[in-house]
Amino acid sequence: MGSPPQEIRSGPPAVRAPLDAGDFRRAIGRFATGVTILTTIAAAEGRHLGMTANSFVSVSLDPLLVLVSIRRDARFHAPLLAAGVWGVSVLAADMAEASGFFARHAYEQSGDMFAQWPHTIGEQTGVVLLDGALSAFECRTVSTHLGGDHTLVIGEVVSLTQSRDDAAPLVFFEGKYLDTAPSREPVPAQDGGTERAG
Repeated sequence: MGSPPQEIRSGPPAVRAPLDAGDFRRAIGRFATGVTILTTIAAAEGRHLGMTANSFVSVSLDPLLVLVSIRRDARFHAPLLAAGVWGVSVLAADMAEASGFFARHAYEQSGDMFAQWPHTIGEQTGVVLLDGALSAFECRTVSTHLGGDHTLVIGEVVSLTQSRDDAAPLVFFEGKYLDTAPSREPVPAQDGGTERAG
């Protein structure tokens, strides 16, 4: 596993607009997203870590690159940068409980976070991938960039699976998980919600 390329850098500082952070969070919350569980390994302990996140996007098809945005004060941040490898499990609609669990327990200091969740270990990176996910990716970090109070981590996809072609996605909108069945109301998110940039 080795250390990732340390290319954290930034350009000129952004001009701070006279906008309220709470207003921004509410406005950006109206952009519906999927929900993922990000995983990595705390190298010093050999311990698997996971957190709920919806700040995950495709970047490039050649090479295959994806990006995650992680708060710099998140416990997951330092292990992710140190490990240089990570996994992304894209959650199905019936995995809201897992989303809530990893939102609440992302900062726990001990114990096996994955004991109650069926999973496999990625052959290319050794990270956890949740069983039952719509798709899952193993990634190796290729660059990192400062983005305000977050770090943007770009990874090359080294392995992928698509195990559930017939399942609906878990969708996050305005602080709630949307029930993707027709003609039903949004359901409240578990405590902790998801990690959303901003």
